[in-house]
Amino acid sequence: MCTTCGCGDDKWSVDSEPHTHANEETAGIAATTYRSHPGPGALVQPHWHRHEDGSWHRHELSTPRAHDDDAVEDAAAVRTLAIEQDILSRNDAIAEVNRRRFADQGVFALNLVSSPGSGKTTLVIETARAWRERTPIAVIEGDQRTSLDADRVRAAGIAAVQINTAKGCHLDAQMVGQALEKLAVADDSLLLIENVGNLVCPAGFDLGEAHKVVVLSVTEGEDKPLKYPDMFHAADLMIINKSDLLPYVDFDVATAIEYARRVRPGIGAIVLSARTGEGFEDWLAWLEAGMLRAMRAHHTTVDALRRRVAELEAQLRAVPTV
Repeated sequence: MCTTCGCGDDKWSVDSEPHTHANEETAGIAATTYRSHPGPGALVQPHWHRHEDGSWHRHELSTPRAHDDDAVEDAAAVRTLAIEQDILSRNDAIAEVNRRRFADQGVFALNLVSSPGSGKTTLVIETARAWRERTPIAVIEGDQRTSLDADRVRAAGIAAVQINTAKGCHLDAQMVGQALEKLAVADDSLLLIENVGNLVCPAGFDLGEAHKVVVLSVTEGEDKPLKYPDMFHAADLMIINKSDLLPYVDFDVATAIEYARRVRPGIGAIVLSARTGEGFEDWLAWLEAGMLRAMRAHHTTVDALRRRVAELEAQLRAVPTV
């Protein structure tokens, strides 16, 4: 469960092919549900209780009827905090598994986040078209329902897997890990993960990506970085999309970048139009730099392993035979 908004109490699915009805499976995190406000007589998990004199003491198990309303609210707050910590720690552990997998393969993985309608899917498709002659590329699409976006990506000739989060408002590391089992990502690949359209919850969930890239369209307003600071603080790059519409909207690019850098000093900024290709050379150059770093790290590791294996083989050959 996402304690930010309470999502995740439904079923999500991962499908690699177009479908009418998703094959549903219960998410591990959503399999355990918690009641934030127990009913009469319900057992409460260990919590702290505040007395009228301001002192506190810890209860192992009790019923909410034994205390006043403040105590029930305090107990619920403690449980909420514990649940959130448990979910995020588990997510972070799975994200590290994903990250090691990407590093072992030299995969440059990006988590694309934005509000709905920013043009993420068009950006993904046009990026894939411009990139596929450089290295292999694959896409993971996240939406609550339908496979429409993954269908669009596959129609462009790009391998894609669709994750349907049902009531969930973000992807998590477990979902991405399962998608990777169905998506054969080649070594030295670019992997684009298009998250669910939402500028709140995805900020808190590490997927194992190298970078979060936040997409802001000129039709939204330059104040988004100040309104949704967690997301912009978590991102390493901001793409201002739909630049072809700048003559027709009231959007100040310089102000948007200034606001983003108030929240995240040093955040990169690229202004482009996924529809017309304007500014795409800057985006592709940024991708090339990141891809090169991932490939160098991968091949350095592989070369080091090969040298170590050669050393061990030489040592074995030097051992006298009995």
